[in-house]
Amino acid sequence: MSAERREELAQRLASLRERIAAACAAAGRDPASVELLAVTKTVPAEDVAMLLDLGLTAFAENRVQEAGAKVDAVAALRPEARPRWHFVGGVQRNKAKAVARWADRVESVDSARLADALDAAVRRDLETGGRIERLPVLVQYSVDGDPRRGGVPRNEVSSLAEHVVSCAGLQLAGLMAVAPLGADPDVAFADVAAAAARLRAEFPQATVLSAGMSGDLEAAIRHGSGVVRVGTALVGDRPLASR
Repeated sequence: MSAERREELAQRLASLRERIAAACAAAGRDPASVELLAVTKTVPAEDVAMLLDLGLTAFAENRVQEAGAKVDAVAALRPEARPRWHFVGGVQRNKAKAVARWADRVESVDSARLADALDAAVRRDLETGGRIERLPVLVQYSVDGDPRRGGVPRNEVSSLAEHVVSCAGLQLAGLMAVAPLGADPDVAFADVAAAAARLRAEFPQATVLSAGMSGDLEAAIRHGSGVVRVGTALVGDRPLASR
């Protein structure tokens, strides 16, 4: 079964890379300018290990408890590998310490209180040697202002970014966004691109734009996304409750 799964993952990865390359060609961009971030929530550590063998290096999780166990399991399976782990979901403040233990980047900072909780956890780890550098974070932007999906509205992006910059344990890296369900992806990602440009104008270090998923990555790439977060198209269908 593992050989069959590896072949399935290899085929899915090849197809995704073709999609990204085609989208970049259509947009006049270098495919190397777009990173594929594999969203591996609910899939076993063995799948992550196979994706590492296939050349992927960046993985995203959105459940704190599952993520921590998976990070450890992958390290046991591939001790020589150095995967980068991103957290892309909502984080309760009391889980910030757990996330700071393993995350190389948090892409879903949408409140000053969460930034403070991550900052405190990171600074403790820096003092004790648990980390050797600050934690890069992305401000999560809400295109439509719907709080159910996380993110801050347009008029709060700058103030949250300013707060992140004031946190000694954090590094402002850029912006993350999700296109609203049912929205025209080109309209949504044009809005996201404008928000990212405004953020970079005020904070030149905020160069990362993470936008686009399995169903809309082409539109995101057209509008300048440098990171596409892909789950289903890479690892296959998962239970609806897990998506």
